[in-house]
Amino acid sequence: MRVTCVIITFFISSFAFAQSAFRAVVKDKESLLPLPGATALIKGTPLGATANENGLLQVENVPDGEQTIRISFVGYKTHSLVLRFPLSIESPVEIWLEEDSEELEELIVMSTRSSRTIADIPTRVELIAGEELEEKGNMKPGDIRMLLNESTGIQTQQTSATSANASIRIQGLDGRYTQILKDGFPLYAGFSGGLGLLQTPPLDLKQVEVIKGSSSTLYGGGAIAGMVNLVSKRPGEERELRLWLNGTSARGLDLNGFYGEKFGKTGVTLFLSKNSNEAYDPADLDLTAIPRFDRYTVNPKLFIDLTGRDKLDIGLSFVTENRMGGDMLYIAGRGDAMHSYFEKNNTDRFSTQLSYTHSFSEAARLTVKNSVNRFRRIINTPGYTFDGVQHGTFTEVSLAMQNETAEWIGGINLWTDKFTEAPLTATPLRDYDQATLGAFVQNNLELSEKFQLESGLRGDYVTGYGFALLPRASLMYKPSHAFSSRLGGGLGYKAPTIFTEESERIQYRNVLPVSSQANKLERSYGANWDFNYKTAVASDAIGLSINHLFFYTYLNDPLTLSGLPSGDQVFVNLAGYTDSKGTETNVKLEYNDFKLFVGYTYTDTRVHHNGTSFQNPLTAKHRLNNVLMYEREESWKIGLEAYYFSTQKLSDGATGKAYWICGFMAEKIWEGFSVYINFENFMDTRQSRFDSIYTGTITNPVFRDIYAPVDGFVINGGIKISL
Repeated sequence: MRVTCVIITFFISSFAFAQSAFRAVVKDKESLLPLPGATALIKGTPLGATANENGLLQVENVPDGEQTIRISFVGYKTHSLVLRFPLSIESPVEIWLEEDSEELEELIVMSTRSSRTIADIPTRVELIAGEELEEKGNMKPGDIRMLLNESTGIQTQQTSATSANASIRIQGLDGRYTQILKDGFPLYAGFSGGLGLLQTPPLDLKQVEVIKGSSSTLYGGGAIAGMVNLVSKRPGEERELRLWLNGTSARGLDLNGFYGEKFGKTGVTLFLSKNSNEAYDPADLDLTAIPRFDRYTVNPKLFIDLTGRDKLDIGLSFVTENRMGGDMLYIAGRGDAMHSYFEKNNTDRFSTQLSYTHSFSEAARLTVKNSVNRFRRIINTPGYTFDGVQHGTFTEVSLAMQNETAEWIGGINLWTDKFTEAPLTATPLRDYDQATLGAFVQNNLELSEKFQLESGLRGDYVTGYGFALLPRASLMYKPSHAFSSRLGGGLGYKAPTIFTEESERIQYRNVLPVSSQANKLERSYGANWDFNYKTAVASDAIGLSINHLFFYTYLNDPLTLSGLPSGDQVFVNLAGYTDSKGTETNVKLEYNDFKLFVGYTYTDTRVHHNGTSFQNPLTAKHRLNNVLMYEREESWKIGLEAYYFSTQKLSDGATGKAYWICGFMAEKIWEGFSVYINFENFMDTRQSRFDSIYTGTITNPVFRDIYAPVDGFVINGGIKISL
């Protein structure tokens, strides 16, 4: 018995002494400044730690013996070292990290035309890239609605109950006030905007950049609420071949493929996709929550390094889709006099993108860009057809020059937009032919080590509506790696158009054309002020980062749809204004392989007209975003989400109910291969469960505002292959 006790005591004491601590101070090799938030992971174990504001980190209970430790920080090369524990010294090990040019290139923001990284831009830009982009893609590989809707301050608004058409709202303002770009080209304006989010799969995207608040100075009118720039992948030195197969319990199927490779001075990318769904009605209302559709996308691009100083990018994009929502029996071919309602959308989109860059030197470059876009859409409902073609072009010439402390970017651009409608109804044709000529100049200036200023001035002349002068400025204060603050604002405008959320809901039926004699530019100003702080708590075991934003936007002479005694609808500029104010708070906690994201948005958007004030419809005043992720590198990803939307005022005067949406996702990863499953909205939150989606009869339904999901609990899963 005594011998047994001695042996047990020996093993217990041996185990106790076989645990050691690792302490290190992590600093930037060039500036010698500490790197708060840097992480250390002990390879093959769940052990790790995050550096505090002094760059100090400590990992407890490291097993004795030879251990490999990986030190990493965003934008820096990962540093690995092999140590034998217990260590012979007690003082912290000094770790010097070098900036990684390849990693930094991944974080370069394209939206501001600058060549700076996201950490050095005074304009507040939110970036969705890397693993976050992959995770959001798992939830909805066929389009980018989910990717944007789960960000604070952003809400995708469904405009059709049966066809699922949607637009994006930023900080409580209607979708027409957000400008959506693809690689800096405005391809989703006007008539094509109502389906832009639904026809953009995320597989060929490198990153998504979001600028909230007035951004019209950057790319012209339409960015009063903000701007979203979808940045495509470029070919790398190594071949990238990815295949993505996804299926859903709502009878959806997504087949996506991406290929990219560089051959010396030439590179190519090719994106192909087929996205489809059968008609789906989880509420047994005999109306589609998800329409039947088939969509095909082809997007090839060619990248040529002509001379070392001259580069040429050429891209084509073609999307065709047939979409039918409405009565389930009619869609199934069993319609009758009662079951006869339908809504068809047939669309074809063709666009070209050309970009030529000439570098005079490392400090000066000339860029010429051009795009041509043709979009045709035919809308059919019982007794009504709307058939139109939109032709748009965008041409820009810009010159960029920089030195150690300043960067200048100036240029001119021409944007044409022509819409032609087939004469199929008694409503006057909504044809228009509009051109916008603009000139701009931007400056990025390093005032000191702590202050950086970004300013810009644009002047646009819009045919028929006159001239708009758009200044903007953003100041960044960054005294340390742990803290930064940005303050910025600017002016914006939006040219009148019939293509809004209000008219989209009624398929433009009986909507009269806008004109420069009856309507005028909507003009705005807005400002943002944010604070960013990152540190480590709980004895440096938990990494903590906080971002808080204040925002305000004032919109003068807002355009709204008004009914006439004849039954027609006409757009008028209200004698008043709309203002949107609020806050966004984002908190991120990291502990070993766990990450917790908590976000809160407060939005108060009101319309002021003739001495009265009322809440802008379909705007949730309070919203919570909660995401818990477990990520074991190249092994597992598991996520749990919960989103809360408060009550919303509806356009019919009623108040929509508050609700939660919860989801769960898991992905198992092997080298070159992964499988995933996603339980989206597993609480089956549906507007049809706690409110109605239409009034009238099933033969002639009058649809109410859609403020909550209508598709309910959907399971999707798939396979991703990298070759």
